Amino acid sequence: MDWLVLHECVYVCVWCGGVQYFNWVQQLKLKSGMAMSSLHVPLLLAALVSVALCQYDDYDYRPVSMLGPSGPNCHEECDCPISFPTAMYCDNRKLKAIPAVPTGIKYLYLQNNQIDEVKAGAFDNVSADLRWLIMDNNLLTNAKVAKGTIDKLSALEKLYLSHNQLTEAIVPSSKALEELKIMHNKLTKFPGGLLSNKENLTSVNLQHNMLTSESVTGAFKGPKKMLSLDVSHNKLKKLPSGIPNSLEILYADFNEIDSVSAGYLNKLPALKYLRISNNKLVDSGLPAGVFNVSTLVELDLSFNKLKSIPEINEHLEQLYLQANEISKFDLLSFCKFSGPVNYSHLKHLRLDGNNLTYSSMPSDAANCLRMASEIMFNENTK
Repeated sequence: MDWLVLHECVYVCVWCGGVQYFNWVQQLKLKSGMAMSSLHVPLLLAALVSVALCQYDDYDYRPVSMLGPSGPNCHEECDCPISFPTAMYCDNRKLKAIPAVPTGIKYLYLQNNQIDEVKAGAFDNVSADLRWLIMDNNLLTNAKVAKGTIDKLSALEKLYLSHNQLTEAIVPSSKALEELKIMHNKLTKFPGGLLSNKENLTSVNLQHNMLTSESVTGAFKGPKKMLSLDVSHNKLKKLPSGIPNSLEILYADFNEIDSVSAGYLNKLPALKYLRISNNKLVDSGLPAGVFNVSTLVELDLSFNKLKSIPEINEHLEQLYLQANEISKFDLLSFCKFSGPVNYSHLKHLRLDGNNLTYSSMPSDAANCLRMASEIMFNENTK
């Protein structure tokens, strides 16, 4: 990363830290059932100021006004600050076409426009140099993205195409690609092999699309460093197969998943965070011990149709089971037996929205769940 990019990111971290912290606290409050009104006023004010100042925290972005006058070779509708000569800012300009991109540009911001077409040759001057291409919030369709434009950017590290009208994934040839975000589109296809040579890919975000289990078969094979995959808000009926064994985060909330195949998590030895909330999971779709893996730290199965607590590993720390149909608190789900060194490391357990109360807990639960600081039932929190 260029020094100037790093310098810019420092400002972004300072400006956006407040809103990111606010979001994090908000999530914790919601999970713990606490009202947002309990937030301290200074934190709330800081967050609101951060929101006003930082609109592009996902883009490592800083307003052009902070970067000084534009360079002489820049397109008249954009800004290429002299203090940051490798960046070209064309965002929020009501553009309907991609302006000419001069040589030397590595970071291209085109978000929040009305661009509906990527013509052949649009990136010819930077096809071997462009590292970031940000085209969120435009009107792109696959039919109007010329072959040999985005897909042939050989040095691209970040590609953001969220909030467009794409029906099929677009992936550059670049082996340097680290982040791919195609959220809030109309994706129905993600052909296998698109990620086969992506040795540095760490994060893929595909939430809020129309992907089915069949359409992503073989889609994620290849990357050896992938850490995060988000396929939430799609039409999956099962968790995606062929995921790299390096994965640490898998989010599949808001799909149509009703089962998890036996041994699925054993193929993901690094997985720490798994979310399958708001699906159609039922007891018969969960083989015995399917979630009993030692690497998991957080497991979210809330808003499903489970009638019993699935067996988990003693190392799990966060378990969310709210809004299911559970009517029995089976201690064997947490501890096969308890002793001085044998106990659950669970810290947070949510069971509210089920057919359970605090009195449903066995009398010897305190020994098994000795690490728990929060267990939530319908009528109270313990």
